[in-house]
Amino acid sequence: MSWLGKMIGGTIGLALGGPLGAVAGAAFGHAFVDKREDEYLRSIPGGKRTGLSSNEEAQLVFFTAAFSMLAKISKADGRISEEEIKVVERFMVNDLQLDQASRETAKNIFRNAVTSSQSFEDFARQFYSVFKYQANIIELMMDVLLRVSSADGNISDVEEQMLLSASHIFKFSQSDYNRLHSRYVKKSDPYYAILKCDENASNEEIKKKYRTLVQEYHPDKIQAKGLPEEFVKFATDKFTEIQDAYEHIRKRRGF
Repeated sequence: MSWLGKMIGGTIGLALGGPLGAVAGAAFGHAFVDKREDEYLRSIPGGKRTGLSSNEEAQLVFFTAAFSMLAKISKADGRISEEEIKVVERFMVNDLQLDQASRETAKNIFRNAVTSSQSFEDFARQFYSVFKYQANIIELMMDVLLRVSSADGNISDVEEQMLLSASHIFKFSQSDYNRLHSRYVKKSDPYYAILKCDENASNEEIKKKYRTLVQEYHPDKIQAKGLPEEFVKFATDKFTEIQDAYEHIRKRRGF
């Protein structure tokens, strides 16, 4: 995330505003309160801070919202388990491919959000206001929230309520939520869940859903939308996952 280099001290809060701005301001302020600020200011004309592009602002919202919401839902049952921490760290490395500096900043956001007076729903609403037209990003957020919630082998009642609240705020359909939920809560055929189909769906319905998802998650399409480079990695992995699921179902059904 090269845009992290532009985040100097508490000024990040001004770039975001709202509940995410409060958390990010504190987190980035801690992360960059060193000589890098002077070096950065000397590197630009007049020594003035530059602003963020719209794409960089969107990246910042996702980055801050993700770790803020993960912090709240991890703490929802009273304690943050080792299993939850491991899932969050895998999300940093495998999904977002964050370097060490970015991971430390993500941890700062997480720690600040745990004790923040802002609610999980506050963070979710600000996130949705930016990504409401990006269904694949909404799904990624729901996916990682479910991953962390189920990390210890069980989703508590309070975690379930937060997940349902996020689903409502994100206007995530009940059927999509149920299919995603089934991937982490009970043993079911994961291939149908990946394609967002029921096991009793017709061959034609499966083919149609496959074509739709392939179009939606094609990496070239993600890049064309100007979305963050980290999302291209996610889209590529998702694209491969969709293709693998379709091939398993196609061979099993013989079409």
